[in-house]
Amino acid sequence: MASASTRTDGPGIALSGCLDAPGTASIWDDAIRLLQSSSSSEAKVDLAGLEYMDGAGVALLLMLREKAGDRGATLELINLSERYQHLVDLTWNADLSLNETDDPRNQGIAEQVGRATGEVMKGLREMVSFVGESAVMILDAVRHPSRVRWKDVLLSCINVGVDSLFIITLLGFLMGLIMSFQSAISLQRFGGEIFVPNMLGLVMFREMGPLVTAILLAARSGSAFAAEIGTMKINEELDALTTMGLSPMRFLVVPKLLASLAMVPLMTMFFNLASLVGGAVVMLSLGFPLVTFTSRVFTYLNFVGFWGGMFKALVFAVLVAGVGCLRGMQTRTGASAVGLSTTSAVVSGIIAIAFADGLFAVAYYYLGI
Repeated sequence: MASASTRTDGPGIALSGCLDAPGTASIWDDAIRLLQSSSSSEAKVDLAGLEYMDGAGVALLLMLREKAGDRGATLELINLSERYQHLVDLTWNADLSLNETDDPRNQGIAEQVGRATGEVMKGLREMVSFVGESAVMILDAVRHPSRVRWKDVLLSCINVGVDSLFIITLLGFLMGLIMSFQSAISLQRFGGEIFVPNMLGLVMFREMGPLVTAILLAARSGSAFAAEIGTMKINEELDALTTMGLSPMRFLVVPKLLASLAMVPLMTMFFNLASLVGGAVVMLSLGFPLVTFTSRVFTYLNFVGFWGGMFKALVFAVLVAGVGCLRGMQTRTGASAVGLSTTSAVVSGIIAIAFADGLFAVAYYYLGI
């Protein structure tokens, strides 16, 4: 057991016994009280009777030094054996004072704006660096296919495409069904139900197919990419890859980008076909023959519009995989870090997809597509 008492041969206190966690806790208040009761400007702590000390004991010594400094006294450790001197030296001369400005409540508006601006600029710099490095590695993969880990690409294709096929097909069928039914009900009063297939083919292949597919994959695959890479970063597996001379970008990001580029257009096609099936069900229920539906679907949809939608899907694929991997790379430490990265990946991915879709709408309008 530990004990704290007043020194008999001078000012200060004497600590003895075992200063581990239980022993330190038992004498913590007594040691502080004895030190504060001394009126001398020099406080000494005699450690001649010390049998054992770990981090808990060092914490007590630091607290005693802080209490002594509050009343203008200096604390001196005497009779400390060399066995524990190195343990005390680790923290004794370090500045352990808390920076009160780290608390947002103690920061002025200018400082908060400056910190927020710095975080934004840091994020933009990381994004530009990530995009550039990804583009270089994708080009290198095209020129040197043997350098690509095709097993990882195939596994990512299964995760992105095969595992998502059911939900993509189901949602495409339901959206085609609902849009056709709602449009038919609205046009029925004007006798224009026959134009429902025209609308469905144009809207699904050029706009809704790539957009909805990308949003679904952002919520499903983008978040999975961020969680996987973020967990590896917290476990210091990314540092281990770098130490072994392996690039985390080439090892983790490139296979996911290639898999997304390959699978997102295919998933878009499945979505479009499923939506046409849903529209056909509605038209058949209204008494129109199937041949009428299929012939009118492609009346206003030409190859330019079709490939325009496929190009959208390719761009959205890069955004979904890229944002997910970037947020995984930016994962910080802490219990909630992976969850925050996953949430940020989904939100950022959807915003990027919506912004890119708006740019496509303006570009296609001026190009006459």
